[in-house]
Amino acid sequence: MTARILQPGDTVGILGGGQLARMLALAAAELGLKVHVYAPPGDNPAFEVAAASTLGAYEDAEALARFARAVSVVTYEFENVPADTVAAIAPHCPVRPNGHALAITQDRLLEKRFLRDLGLPTAPFAAVDGSDDLGRAVETLGRPAILKTRRFGYDGKGQIVLRDGTDLVASGRDIGGPAILEGFVPFGREVSVVAARSLDGAFQAFDLCENRHRDGILDTTSVPATVAPDTAAEAIAMTRRIAEALDYVGVLAVEMFVVPGPDGAETLMVNEIAPRVHNSGHWTSDGAVTSQFAQQIRAVCGWPLGDTARFGTVLMQNLIGDDAAGWARHLATPGACLHLYGKAEARPGRKMGHVTTVTPFRAD
Repeated sequence: MTARILQPGDTVGILGGGQLARMLALAAAELGLKVHVYAPPGDNPAFEVAAASTLGAYEDAEALARFARAVSVVTYEFENVPADTVAAIAPHCPVRPNGHALAITQDRLLEKRFLRDLGLPTAPFAAVDGSDDLGRAVETLGRPAILKTRRFGYDGKGQIVLRDGTDLVASGRDIGGPAILEGFVPFGREVSVVAARSLDGAFQAFDLCENRHRDGILDTTSVPATVAPDTAAEAIAMTRRIAEALDYVGVLAVEMFVVPGPDGAETLMVNEIAPRVHNSGHWTSDGAVTSQFAQQIRAVCGWPLGDTARFGTVLMQNLIGDDAAGWARHLATPGACLHLYGKAEARPGRKMGHVTTVTPFRAD
């Protein structure tokens, strides 16, 4: 059956009501589309800019079915949407990206196995389902190593670094539930590819960006990344292989480590896949012809993908917690583009907004 191409005036459904859904809704409005956001109770800033909203549990099959029948396509702003939620929606309207991509990317162990089976390099890893598994995994991978929950960890949460002397029993208890142990990677920098694949299989990637973290949370993203051109091209090619293997429709981000070799050569290791628009792609709203948010809307609607060309050198700075209190200073800074997410309360570690600065290319 030929997939229906959405028309201006149609409605895009979004699961999740946070800042990513808010920015998707704003991008959809610029393209003449409506957005209906479905999210459980909480601080849902996307509701403020959506044409319609539903407050409901992800486990409420009847509410999800009503939501699905009111929209033309459903996408999501984060990867921890329960599989049963997608199953409740799928009979009523298409879900993009598909449920298979969601299942793979919301479980770190399944994701690592998927990447390994594609022949893509990752950190060495082992499944940890109990204390005995953890001891054997540490014997195999050594220390330091990183113990991670298989699901729901983000921004440094759900992770414990195991060093010499770390109590394994206590660490396993603190993580709780199924986990994965990853060997330490002596990387020089972290980079990410933000790219999109359309309904007809077309692929477009934004330029490779370089990310720096503070306290486990993304602090800054700079574009272009300071890597060799061949390394950047390889990162994009690896991302395309991932998108095609998942039959992916929409925007995804692939985080990678750049590992320097003794001869100065650079190698790449895939760290994580995010099946959604991504914090490291926020620079595109001001620094590229098409933003990642407009690109996601285009892709899930079956529309042609947009131009990913950059306007210049770009720096994106996250505003975490009380950082957002300096909004007036950013507004007064020449060349700075301020984005605030409309969240009700600033808390330590909470992303409240970001600032982008674009240094245009010189006309020679």
